[in-house]
Amino acid sequence: MAEEPSIEDLKKRISELTRERDELLQRNQDLIEKNRKLDDDFRNLSRRQEIESADKRSLRFKMVTVLFASIKGFTRLSEEDDAHKLIDDLDQFFLQIEHILKKYNIEKTSSVGDTLMLTGGIPQKNRTNPIEMILAAFEIREKLESFQNELFGPEKRIWQIVMGIHTGPVVAQPSGKKKIVYEVKGETVNIASRIEAASDSGKIIISETTRELVEYYFQCHFAHKIPVKYMGDVSLFEVKRLLPNYSADEHGRVFNDSFRLRFQLIRYDDLEEFVLDKLERELPNYLYYHNLKHTIDVITQVEIIGIGEGISDEDLLLIKTAALFHDSGQTVQSKGHEKISTEIAGEILPRFGYTPEQIQKICEIIMATQLPPKPQTLLQKIICDSDLDYLGRSDFIPVSNTLFKELAEQNIVTNIDDWNVMQYKFLNVHQYFTNTANKMREVNKQTQIERIKSLIPAYKLPVL
Repeated sequence: MAEEPSIEDLKKRISELTRERDELLQRNQDLIEKNRKLDDDFRNLSRRQEIESADKRSLRFKMVTVLFASIKGFTRLSEEDDAHKLIDDLDQFFLQIEHILKKYNIEKTSSVGDTLMLTGGIPQKNRTNPIEMILAAFEIREKLESFQNELFGPEKRIWQIVMGIHTGPVVAQPSGKKKIVYEVKGETVNIASRIEAASDSGKIIISETTRELVEYYFQCHFAHKIPVKYMGDVSLFEVKRLLPNYSADEHGRVFNDSFRLRFQLIRYDDLEEFVLDKLERELPNYLYYHNLKHTIDVITQVEIIGIGEGISDEDLLLIKTAALFHDSGQTVQSKGHEKISTEIAGEILPRFGYTPEQIQKICEIIMATQLPPKPQTLLQKIICDSDLDYLGRSDFIPVSNTLFKELAEQNIVTNIDDWNVMQYKFLNVHQYFTNTANKMREVNKQTQIERIKSLIPAYKLPVL
């Protein structure tokens, strides 16, 4: 009969097994880290290949706004005027409008002599390029006026600008490596050029297609018609000013907060598409819970709770934007991802017209999602309730299973009993902060607490 192992032998065996387990866990962690690095290297390589091959392909865009502008006045130069200096001055003017183009996400796709071609809606597709192009046209026209005041004084005017704008599909051919530039072609370009040729100095003339996209924001008066090949007569309209309810000045050149908010609400759709695409490409595969679906769930829920709490349209925009970005830092790392999320938001949001004050508020909302939640404002309470909305939902079990799988892969939780104890403790101290969430979720959350309690062995059940 074999001799039973002694206590010392058992302790030794347990120690060996523990050591082997720890070694396996460490090897698993090393493999996870190695896999992350390989994924990062692959994404970086893919981006480089995309840039290097950019000039080998044509890109098609369904909705792009093209502006043709020419500077008139050189034929009226007097003998005293220095033509060469004036040409240099005009080049300086084109340089000075670069900040306007950047502000409205517009590409300068061509500049030859006194003619300028601008394009909105490439390379980043967006829904707002017709509006942005007209706002840019307003500012370019005023910039030319102030530029001439500085050069010649208020009494002398050498140059007048002529502008024609049309919206439609184009084909863009990218080229270059350090800075990609685009050669834009298509009927949209030809029509914009025809409109410019038929326009009067100082007027912003647009096609009927563009007018249909901007008439809710600007006063547009019928100008005349021009014949266009294969299209017959095309109606043209002069953009006079912003509508009075969207104007901050009597001339209708500066937009007010009402316009900014309505414009941002349209822009949000482009922002959401941009960020969700980034998350889909860059979130690690082991994030089974903090994935694209979770972000979409939180965006949906902040809108539901926000409407239930009666927040304003601007606050709804801010809370949805915060929800969109709140887990974006997970693309870098899980630990401290909330702070990283605010940094990503701070980098991207200015490109979509958010003010510094709005960005600050959005970042504060994101930081409120840190655990344990300690929200101070209504918007912070809404996002905290939305982020943990699943605790009181009917799909609690499958959602919590994805979180367990995610934590297990990171060696944060290793067995189901410990996980159930963690959930039981968390659910008992958790609270919904808004009346809307309490009404929707608290009853079912209590049901989940009882269900999890029944799964925990009696000797492991914590005393609360």
